Amino acid sequence: MLRVGLTGGIGAGKSTVSKVLAELGAVIVDADLIAREVVEPGTPGLAALVDAFGLGILHDDGSLNRPALAEEAFGSDDSRLLLNSILHPRIGARTAELVDGAPADGIVVQDIPLLVEGRMGAAFNLVVVVYVDQEERVRRLVELRGMPEADARARIAAQASDEQRRAAADVLLDNSGAPELIREQARALFEDRLLPFEANLRAGTAVSVPPIVRPSNPEWAAQGRRLVERLRLVCGDHAVRVDHVGSTAVAGLDSRDLIDIQITVKDLAAADALADPLAAAGFPRLADENRDSPRPAYGVGGEGDPGLWDKRTHGGADPGRPVHISLRVEGWPGQQFALLLRDWLNADEDARADFVAVKQSAVATAAENLHEDDAVTAYTEALAPWFDLGYQRAWAWAESTGWTPGD
Repeated sequence: MLRVGLTGGIGAGKSTVSKVLAELGAVIVDADLIAREVVEPGTPGLAALVDAFGLGILHDDGSLNRPALAEEAFGSDDSRLLLNSILHPRIGARTAELVDGAPADGIVVQDIPLLVEGRMGAAFNLVVVVYVDQEERVRRLVELRGMPEADARARIAAQASDEQRRAAADVLLDNSGAPELIREQARALFEDRLLPFEANLRAGTAVSVPPIVRPSNPEWAAQGRRLVERLRLVCGDHAVRVDHVGSTAVAGLDSRDLIDIQITVKDLAAADALADPLAAAGFPRLADENRDSPRPAYGVGGEGDPGLWDKRTHGGADPGRPVHISLRVEGWPGQQFALLLRDWLNADEDARADFVAVKQSAVATAAENLHEDDAVTAYTEALAPWFDLGYQRAWAWAESTGWTPGD
């Protein structure tokens, strides 16, 4: 199943998006509703709260008096931790129950107000953020919900900033306009991205990208960071490190719209052990291990051994964010060169200019092939001579600067 995290600041209109996605067939798991459900009258959760904080947290009808609970629970760090120890396991268990009960081919949207604050984005295939600027949210809270302005501003200030939400968002839905506009965006999201993403995930299909070089996109860096976080979570101890590499990791460098990620492993057995977890997370393995990855012909010592350039490759099932993932062994020349190339190009303006010129020439060569797979192969082969010389130039730069792979 495809798991989507949905969030947004208070007053942003997240519930409207959630409703549209539910109408289209998504399974909605609402964190706020679950938090209320686990403390309804007669539940073990409410009984545990009464045991911890006393009968004063109840209304006369036996339901939870939330302001009274807040007064008791937020008076000290110990009482707040006690509250969390009661609620969080129950909320987590109920959430897991609802997610596990969704269809195998379902699209599960978890509506979580504090997703960004809780740094939970990496656990989802996709994070959708509903955005409205702060002043408009204040207006809506005051005029539509009757909230005092001071309270509205305090609530907003206590949550993540707009910048933090943008950094966490794979998809940003702007709800600043008329209500129908956000509904149109939600429908387009479901039909154009979520449905094909889920189908690709289930089929183990990776999204391909034609050999077209695009102007450098400042969003590539943030997209790379989010992918690194997801992959670190998926790989766990099987990965030594996970890095954004390739052209999209070089500031200002024109590139194919393809995020390159390198997962460093201890050996190829560890890479093979990650094949199923990566595929389940939306990163299926590719059949051709060496496609789209030029190997420099030059090398010294063991670097000339073809076996030391072996790797495993995976793609991405998300049609909105193509990705190419290389799993390489720590210390092998391919693993070292991927990190070096990124750092050298970031540091050397002339090398970047040379590389862009070669890319454009390679695109022209690739354009002679009508089939995309043939075009990608032609593009890669046209770049190979530059990589042969670039390998030498990069290592010369490394020796002159004392470069090391870093952490």
